[in-house]
Amino acid sequence: MTTFLLSPANLSGIRAGFLRTGQFALAVRFRAEGAPIGEVFSFTSGLYFRGKLTYALAYGRALVITADRGLVAVDTVIGPRDVEAFCAVDIDPGEPRYVAPLQRDARLLTGPVVLLGSLATPKYTGPLSEVLGDHLLYPPDFVGQGDMRRGSILLKRARDGQELEYEAWKAREKPAGRPITA
Repeated sequence: MTTFLLSPANLSGIRAGFLRTGQFALAVRFRAEGAPIGEVFSFTSGLYFRGKLTYALAYGRALVITADRGLVAVDTVIGPRDVEAFCAVDIDPGEPRYVAPLQRDARLLTGPVVLLGSLATPKYTGPLSEVLGDHLLYPPDFVGQGDMRRGSILLKRARDGQELEYEAWKAREKPAGRPITA
């Protein structure tokens, strides 16, 4: 089975603030008992994360990349303290509090692993390719596309039952180990 790694949503934006103060059902539940990370990130990110989640669940299993906990299942319940903890750690390939748990969990993955996230910087591809090598795949259709376009591509492909093609990330890297801008 293919495992899809979903890059996290931006938790410092306006929509994330609505979760802390809003009176709508998701916000109240999030503050009182927590809510699944997939649902929380779909709300805070909108189209892009919703597209990644819908697509991943249509074609395999979905895990979310977090800033401090490595990879978590999309049904993992999170609350305000979890979001605070995520925001306290930079998603940066030089940040051990981010890289160590991510690589720990990536080592446990078997089968194809597809990154549904930013390809233009090494924040995900760097730590993941060190562990997964040729098993880290990406959809070439993402190259040169913005977040909103990627989200719409993913939703359409999930709806139409047409899985994207994937290529090995390692094949995109320059000999010096620096990725080609995507």
